Amino acid sequence: MAGIYRKFVMLLKLVLESILFAFGSLKGDRFRTFLSLFGVSIGIFSIVTVFTAIDALQKNVSTGLSSFGGNTLYIQPFPWEPPEGEEYKWWEYRRRPNPRIEEFRFLKATSKTSEAIAFVSFSQTNLRYKRNSFSEGFVTAPTSDWSKISNIDIEKGRYFSTFESHSSIPVVVLGYSVAEALFEGEEPINKVIKISGGSAKVIGVLKKAGESIVSIFDTDNSIAIPYNFGATIFNVRNSEGMICAMPYENVNREDFIQEMKQLMRSVRRLKPSQSDNFALNEMTFLLKQTKAIFSGINLAGWIIGGFSILIGGFGIANIMFVSVKERTNIIGIQKALGAKKYMILTQFLSEAALLAIAGGIIGILMVFGVVLLTRGSEAFPMELSAYNIFRGLLISSLIGIISGFVPAYTAACLNPVDAINSK
Repeated sequence: MAGIYRKFVMLLKLVLESILFAFGSLKGDRFRTFLSLFGVSIGIFSIVTVFTAIDALQKNVSTGLSSFGGNTLYIQPFPWEPPEGEEYKWWEYRRRPNPRIEEFRFLKATSKTSEAIAFVSFSQTNLRYKRNSFSEGFVTAPTSDWSKISNIDIEKGRYFSTFESHSSIPVVVLGYSVAEALFEGEEPINKVIKISGGSAKVIGVLKKAGESIVSIFDTDNSIAIPYNFGATIFNVRNSEGMICAMPYENVNREDFIQEMKQLMRSVRRLKPSQSDNFALNEMTFLLKQTKAIFSGINLAGWIIGGFSILIGGFGIANIMFVSVKERTNIIGIQKALGAKKYMILTQFLSEAALLAIAGGIIGILMVFGVVLLTRGSEAFPMELSAYNIFRGLLISSLIGIISGFVPAYTAACLNPVDAINSK
């Protein structure tokens, strides 16, 4: 045990001595050191920036999809992606009928796998409160189960009650931007606004959603009213609509989709020889698309950063070869006094790793500067995580060890007599 302790203390002293030598070497040729640090710094900056950007993208995507369950099925005329191996036949899809409220009622009454089913009708209209107006406001008119399917985040007031959803009571929940435009700092709750040909009492305001890459609905610039109330002021039959269905947690996904498909074919009285005239859309399509984007960005970052790190690695190797040459006499003396190969190897590898880590720290500080610049952005806020910092430092230290191995091994293999007598 005492022998292990002595070896550990010796190794620690060796590393500390190597660090002191490294600092001296860095001071000796500052321009050469700068070039090496620059290459490593740019490489680590590129790679860690990509890691951070991908994290921000994933957070943005999850925020955009968070208001809708990932397992929700959307029944619409147009598919979000073409069938596998086929082209997107938009000219056929446009002739498909919109989902109807009667079809929703049939699905809700007969489905065995759905925990919640909602019908949502969409429209646009001008909104007004006193002298303030909001042009082309997006109107969402859902049935009662919509609150179970979507993640409704209320900042002020409340959402529709079950009674209000099933009746024609004129109530409205405003998006964040709509509330700001109509009320300009005034308290909106319990105020009455004009919607198309009717009026409605404001019972709630949604939290600010901000911008998202994959937002399905722009909730900030929209309002929500109960479907039955919407039917009294809009022609909901001619409005765009969709049916949303959410399965029970223990239901097999394929069974759920198959049931929805069969029920829709049944309610539309399609013959076995007829193709579906509806689309069953899932969030998995958007997740696939964003995953492909992340992969492309990641690859590009590795390529750009890889070239920079390669240049920095060559710079580190060059500095280490020069350091070995300058200290050949010292290495000879160390070996004459009994220094083992691993001790010389550790000494120079520590120097190379320190140089690379210094470049990595500079690169990470550059990334931190980019993060500070994007902090005020709602659409793409970036955060530098501890994990990405660790990855950046780990990559830089590995580059240093790899780049410095050949010079360190060369130093470790020097003949002590030849090294002492070298000029």
